[in-house]
Amino acid sequence: MVDHLEPLREKLAHLQQEHRDLDSVIARLEENFPRDELQLRRLKKRKLGLKDEIVKLESQLIPDIIA
Repeated sequence: MVDHLEPLREKLAHLQQEHRDLDSVIARLEENFPRDELQLRRLKKRKLGLKDEIVKLESQLIPDIIA
């Protein structure tokens, strides 16, 4: 049986890894002086976009619970 959710799980794992990677990059950049504020803002915006995508995918993977 083919799991139709597997591509979503793979994409989710990829996005979560990219989100963690951005966390590390942002932390390193915040330690440097002078800071590149423009780059930091862009990375943080990308990180927020990833988080939105992650939440959307997670909601597709979690079955609806009928109350």
